[in-house]
Amino acid sequence: MLKATALSGSAVVLASCDQATKQITQLLGETVPDHLAVPESAAIDPDFHLLSRAAFGPWPGDVRRVKEIGREAWIEEQLDPDSIPDNACDLRAERFESLYFAAGDAYEFRKPVLRDEITRHALLRAVYSRRQLFEVMVEFWTDHLNIDLEKGDCIYLKPSDDRDVIRKHALGNFHDLIRASATSPAMLVYLDGKSNKVRKKTADKPNENYARELMELHTLGVHGGYTQDDVREAARCLSGWAFNRNRFFALNQGESYFEPDWHDDGAKTVLGTTIAAGGGQKDLDDLVNIVCSHPSTAKFLATKLCRRFISYTPPESIVSRVAAEFTKTKGDIKSLLRVILKSDEFAASRGQLLKRPFKFIVSALRATAADTGAENGILEPLHRMGHGLFQYPTPDGYPDEELPWMGTLMWRWNFALALASNKQPGARLNLAPLIQALRTEKKNEPAAAIWFSHFIGRKPTAQELSALTFPKPEKEDASPEFGAESKHTAGLVLASPAFQRC
Repeated sequence: MLKATALSGSAVVLASCDQATKQITQLLGETVPDHLAVPESAAIDPDFHLLSRAAFGPWPGDVRRVKEIGREAWIEEQLDPDSIPDNACDLRAERFESLYFAAGDAYEFRKPVLRDEITRHALLRAVYSRRQLFEVMVEFWTDHLNIDLEKGDCIYLKPSDDRDVIRKHALGNFHDLIRASATSPAMLVYLDGKSNKVRKKTADKPNENYARELMELHTLGVHGGYTQDDVREAARCLSGWAFNRNRFFALNQGESYFEPDWHDDGAKTVLGTTIAAGGGQKDLDDLVNIVCSHPSTAKFLATKLCRRFISYTPPESIVSRVAAEFTKTKGDIKSLLRVILKSDEFAASRGQLLKRPFKFIVSALRATAADTGAENGILEPLHRMGHGLFQYPTPDGYPDEELPWMGTLMWRWNFALALASNKQPGARLNLAPLIQALRTEKKNEPAAAIWFSHFIGRKPTAQELSALTFPKPEKEDASPEFGAESKHTAGLVLASPAFQRC
């Protein structure tokens, strides 16, 4: 009886905390405006398009703000994320203790706790952060430098990798990002770098796993012109770097370290460039500079960024300009994004990309101004759609192309209808303020047309409007939130083919 009472009391406390968080975040601006205009054009509104790609979709009121300050000003603001107050999001997302521990210290947490906290943190940041372009790039680099939580000790090490590698350099310099990743304890464990030992008077050979992925996936690309000899020489450069949280008397047990006795200190030649003997740990810096400065890396990164922001088959014109900017700025990520987001190719690509499951769910939560703590109920649909965060098993990360995601449509429809009906576990909706704000100018329009314009960024075609119109329920929902008919219509629009794309 005492145990039951204690559990009940804990539930009340947690519920009270969640309610307080909701109220405080609303005071900090996480609300629905009193007035929302909807797009009038048959084509997707350009400002809506920008927010659909450079953000995880617009929160109610975001489109109006872009129109007020202009797209270029919005882009520049987003490229300086530290200048954007994010207090409301911080209140929701900074509750997870394990995210602040050094790699070697996170072992005191149980694996389910670590998995839960890093995934919830990522979802909450994507949904509620005002630094949307930063979060979009965090997702991009998380895939580019993929680490599967389920391999070895990676689950203990990925939180610090997310903080000190991905988030630290997401809008920084590509060379710095790769250098940080190369010695990240999580990456050393995931791609076997910590076992890359070449000791004297032994038959040890360098472990080539990370060296190969560094060239194939992180820099030059599979067709980047490197050879097996280049991989072998790169592995020699990387030898000696290690991570061992059980080192005695070490002041930095949570960090990777360089062991000179395990390093092949002879001369090396990588991609035609000679690295002199005796370089020690500097060999790593020389290697990173060689692979990051290679023309194939500029082309590979430009193509990958354009695939994420423009089209899976981007025009060569934009790829070439982004690659040239990469070379000119020596990998300045902000400069690359300026070229992409301000390009004619970007403007012409409206509605062409299929949303991956994570973006689909986040954009739906943002469009409806949903309240969520990213509990398991909202993470479960991601797993059903095959997009469990930080759990892709191979180093190439979750794919951008459409085909692998086409089997997720049924789960998307179920999620959309459950969310709009306020029956999706882990998310709470109050559509009344949203529909009231949308109806300030469109009082006589059918709900289907209003919801479609709000969620999709354009007016529906006659065929789309017809498909969204259905007989009025015999018994209208009398709840104070909003009628059942409009809730069902909102769900149908979220499940529609148009909302699956951005």
